[in-house]
Amino acid sequence: MELFETLKKVTLDSYRIHHLVAIFSLVYVILKISKLIVKRNEWIRALETFPGPPKHWLFGHVREVTLDGTDMYKVVKWGESYPLAFQMWFGPFVSFLNIHHPDYVKTILASTEPKDDFLYRFLIPWIGDGLLVSEGQKWFRHRRLLTPGFHYDVLKPYVKLMADSAKTMLDKWETHSKSDESFELFEHVSLMTLDSIMKCEKRMALGTNTYIKAVYELSDLVNVRFRIFPYHSEWIFQLSPHGYKYRKACNVAHSHTEEIIRKRKEALKDEKELGRIQAKRNLDFLDILLCARDEDQQGLSDEAIRAEVDTFMFEGHDTTASGISWTLYSLACNPEHQQICRDEVISALEGRDTMEWEDLSKIPYTTMCIKESLRLYPPVPGISRKITKPITFFDGRTVPEGCLVGTSIFGIHRNATVWEDPNAFDPLRFLPENSAKRSPHAFVPFSAGPRNCIGQNFAMNEMKVVVAQTLKRYQLTEDPMKKPKMIPRLVLRSLNGIHLKIKPVNLEP
Repeated sequence: MELFETLKKVTLDSYRIHHLVAIFSLVYVILKISKLIVKRNEWIRALETFPGPPKHWLFGHVREVTLDGTDMYKVVKWGESYPLAFQMWFGPFVSFLNIHHPDYVKTILASTEPKDDFLYRFLIPWIGDGLLVSEGQKWFRHRRLLTPGFHYDVLKPYVKLMADSAKTMLDKWETHSKSDESFELFEHVSLMTLDSIMKCEKRMALGTNTYIKAVYELSDLVNVRFRIFPYHSEWIFQLSPHGYKYRKACNVAHSHTEEIIRKRKEALKDEKELGRIQAKRNLDFLDILLCARDEDQQGLSDEAIRAEVDTFMFEGHDTTASGISWTLYSLACNPEHQQICRDEVISALEGRDTMEWEDLSKIPYTTMCIKESLRLYPPVPGISRKITKPITFFDGRTVPEGCLVGTSIFGIHRNATVWEDPNAFDPLRFLPENSAKRSPHAFVPFSAGPRNCIGQNFAMNEMKVVVAQTLKRYQLTEDPMKKPKMIPRLVLRSLNGIHLKIKPVNLEP
């Protein structure tokens, strides 16, 4: 009987404890939701001067994102109804101010405001606190230390490496040139740019298959996390199969990068000056990082170097692959411009098959075509910042501290108040006299201002090399049955791939 009473008391106490835990949990949830509702109401009031498309009270504009290849045009359409900027909501509590006009973009990009902490955080476990996501004094110091890595003296020897990687890819396309079927080119181009950047950054060939696989998998998994909203929760993603794969791939990438850094440090232990290294061989990005010193003669930590190397690997291959792929597609759709470019390239190369540094300045029309493709299909279709202080735009409207401001690069580049016939492919827009008539913020594929893309010259050089060598060798034709469906992921991709038909160019007179 006494044992029964004891068990009864323990059971009752246990029930009371669980009951109290349930009550406290419920109160916590209610307080949390109440706080979010208060914050939501504050943002509604803060953004009331920026009307936007109708939204659902719970989903916001999420249900408008159909991922069927039409989303990019939808943003442009909204821009026609809401000039300069409009508000967008992701769910009931996350709001963005979407800007799509040069005069608004100028205000944001002229600042050093940090990237937002909503979307970019998905990259941090992989690329660390590198130049892409760092802020404040850390960003300023790293930017200053890394800038010499993109001087033309460093970039010049890269052209041969890029040309070699492009030639390897084009050799593999011989099989496709003998077929009447189209093939998907983005994956080919992405592997080629990854090969190229590994050679340029760390003087390595594409033989490190585990690392290549890890980088490819990480890019894909960040895209997966971005488009699956439950994965925006850290604990849900970490417990998922995708989260496990992401951690595993991160470990592979980090271990590989750390080993490369260790070996290079060992090789450079007796050489601390870049001038002495350069006297023996061409410098690469890793040399610059390891020898970089600030005014106090302090260098970068191993962790910081790894973050910058991984950042360059991510930004340097996927974005350039997107730019090249969409440029080749644009030229396939516009054969008259393709032929003008081909004639220009053949003249510049003077019988050679591969590009050299001096050839980059000899293909102005091809360069204009690349820029026009970057306008129509910007590799990074949008960027976002988190405002750390109130900002007032030219028309007097203000956004408060903490506001997330998204710059729609795609929206700016297709804005009919800025560009005449914005959906047409017209490379003559980039003749010097025509460019001088536009705002410098009307064309921002590499962003602008102090936080612009540090590697934009590297990217443009590679695009020129690959496009030129491709046109010298192959005639490009679009596949009308497989029109690409644009989709904004980490970079601009196509939902169904980018398919082209190719045939060997007949150079006989």
